[in-house]
Amino acid sequence: MKFQEFESRVQNAKTLDFGDIFNKSIELFKKVWIQGMVMILLSILIILPFYLLMYLPLIGAGIIDPYMFESNTYGQSSAFNPILMFPFFLFMLVFGLIASVISFGMRAGFYRICKMKDLDEAGKEDYFFYLRKPYLSKLIKLSLATFGISLAAILLCYLPIFYVIVPITLMNVIFAFNPEQSVSEIIKSGFVLGNKKWLITFGLIIISSILASIVGMIMCFVGVFITASFAYIPAYYIYKESVGFNAEDENKQIENF
Repeated sequence: MKFQEFESRVQNAKTLDFGDIFNKSIELFKKVWIQGMVMILLSILIILPFYLLMYLPLIGAGIIDPYMFESNTYGQSSAFNPILMFPFFLFMLVFGLIASVISFGMRAGFYRICKMKDLDEAGKEDYFFYLRKPYLSKLIKLSLATFGISLAAILLCYLPIFYVIVPITLMNVIFAFNPEQSVSEIIKSGFVLGNKKWLITFGLIIISSILASIVGMIMCFVGVFITASFAYIPAYYIYKESVGFNAEDENKQIENF
């Protein structure tokens, strides 16, 4: 869907009902909770090795010299050189980008599955659909862009982060159903839809996240893996009810690449 058409649909979108979207989200969650849990677990399993790679050097250094990170009586480290931390921080930045790309791509794949289950469409439940070559470069650029937007919001005394959380969340859904849009168009689309439906989207994000956390903790904390994906579903319905889908699903045109 071209940006001009997307913008036109958003501007002419109907008024959304909080309760209606919330109830639809619960009904869809009943259909996709297994897929959501698989998505969460796969994301953790893929990202976990990078955590180990990040902390192994520090663990090794601590074993070699247990006093490396301790300070002397003058408040200065006796053996630790701050310059040695530069590779660690550099790796953290790279790791953060990799984790962001994986999370962004996996959630986009989950939204694609949500659409299939919601509309009873036939297709493969491919969690890695958007982590392949045709989309990977765009995922990296979008991850960098969302990181930059978040960082700028944090630097502005944190309060703007409550505003940008809505368009950033919607960018994930927009990318899932409009992968042909450019990175700049997806960002603009996120803010166009976010500005138009900010209050209801923010409310649904907060309520669904709290509910998913509480129910997950009631289920002996392990249940969080089952309920976590519920927090993503309201954004799907915000998109569906505000923009809708084309009669011909463009994702299927490139499914067999």
